[in-house]
Amino acid sequence: MKKAFLSCALLLAIATAAPAAGLNLAWNNCAGDAGVQNIAFACDTNTGNRSLVCSIVLGRDIPDLVQSELVVDLVSASATLPDWWGFLTAGSCRQVSLFLFDHEGTNCPGLFAPSAVGASGAYQPGKHGLPNEARLLSVHGVLWADAVTRFAGQEYGVARWTIMNTKTVGTPSCTGCQTPVCLVFNSARFTTPTDTPVGTFLTGAANPGSNFVTWQGGAGTNCPAATPARNATWGSVKSLYR
Repeated sequence: MKKAFLSCALLLAIATAAPAAGLNLAWNNCAGDAGVQNIAFACDTNTGNRSLVCSIVLGRDIPDLVQSELVVDLVSASATLPDWWGFLTAGSCRQVSLFLFDHEGTNCPGLFAPSAVGASGAYQPGKHGLPNEARLLSVHGVLWADAVTRFAGQEYGVARWTIMNTKTVGTPSCTGCQTPVCLVFNSARFTTPTDTPVGTFLTGAANPGSNFVTWQGGAGTNCPAATPARNATWGSVKSLYR
């Protein structure tokens, strides 16, 4: 009986020590660097910006990591996506107000740092046939010769989407800055030279509620349930950059 008790205690200790794998989304910094969950912006200036930071925690060590693919979905409280959230697409109101970078923080080292990282991003309004939704996609990677080993339990910074305040006030300006929005980091996929095209998927939060953020409080969006996980296949992501 004593041996059985010790075995159970050992198993419990192992389970307790196991790292929590998952996704983190925060404004301005990664979760480990005191990123915040909500932005309340007075919408009274065209200067400045804020950043949407995607970071991850792996559940197992991954040697020879060469690529990551991230999916972030957003939904507005309005019937249609506000003009203020119109990015990248030709003719959109704020076409050149969204920029993609890699992210490296104090407590969340860059996923591929210090190698030179290539990154591509896309913004897809109405991705799921709903006029108040959009999807952010990003692919980050290094050459196979620069593959890195990453470890379970460590938070790694991956992507930083910087949103400029341009065209918020004055003429011309874009309406809808005050509209609440919910943004959810729905999935991340990681690949190595030996496991393509399948890779390793993460689809849940690293901690309760850590995979979503709100803009202007997110009221009326049913956040984060408003954007259920919809995984993008590598083929659909890759086709964006042809």
